[in-house]
Amino acid sequence: MVTVAAVVVTFNRLEKLKTVIASVQAQTLPVARLLVIDNASTDGTADYLAGLESSVPLEVVTMSTNSGGAGGFAEGMLRGYASGADHVWIMDDDCYPKPDALEALVRGFDAAVDELGPDVPFACSVVNFTDGNICEMNNPVPTWDWGRLLVKGQQNVMVTACSFVSVLIPRWAIARYGLPYRDYFIWFDDREYTLRLTRVCPGVQVLDSVVIHDMGDNRGVNFAMVDSKSLWKFRYGVRNEASYQLHHRGLLYYLEFGARLFVSLQRGRVPLALRGSLLGRWVTGAFFNPGVEYPETRT
Repeated sequence: MVTVAAVVVTFNRLEKLKTVIASVQAQTLPVARLLVIDNASTDGTADYLAGLESSVPLEVVTMSTNSGGAGGFAEGMLRGYASGADHVWIMDDDCYPKPDALEALVRGFDAAVDELGPDVPFACSVVNFTDGNICEMNNPVPTWDWGRLLVKGQQNVMVTACSFVSVLIPRWAIARYGLPYRDYFIWFDDREYTLRLTRVCPGVQVLDSVVIHDMGDNRGVNFAMVDSKSLWKFRYGVRNEASYQLHHRGLLYYLEFGARLFVSLQRGRVPLALRGSLLGRWVTGAFFNPGVEYPETRT
């Protein structure tokens, strides 16, 4: 029987985390292990987890400092891999899987492998907002022939990238492609990693695997939306994407990204100080290039 280690990364969202844990425990296909990566929360999360009686084997990892989503997922995937699980299933602390979400993911992944071969590197869920509409910021990137499996009768569409909101990653893919870049901290870590995984074969979105993303406002993200409150996130996003474009695609892609960034900030009438900050991070990205960490070097 297939074994799955579920990974939930959390930071100061205790009430939502309780719902996530209950949702994972209620899966029709039970997980072999639930790993909760606590990014040094200060809202009582540690005390709650210390006293939690779980219906599935539970491992709590308390980070010494907040390592961001990227650091949390890297640590969780490393430990899920070390547990010997066949797959690692990753999600945020505001992702509520429907009871059959995991069972559908595994079924969809296996069906995709039957059709495309053993190189299928991940399966992701459909992500809905709390009101039942599609979650705007969690739509995966489809391939040009995205419907190839649909016409074969599968509930799968082929994708090249997705967010880390319910993704099933097989053990072999982690061994071959390594872990997400911890140093990205937040933003673009999921896009870079899933693009890395789909160099040889696309992943799939499983249409009958559904999760709810309780993320606040249901809207996508673009550079024109930056303000003083969200600037810190955008600074990570710009640095990380600039690094990816230059070091993994080439100089022209890096320059094209800088041009897109400049135009978006201009059209959004972003204050000059914020524009300067983000353009400075675009330059910083040219000198930022973390290396791939492989689980075999840590386990």
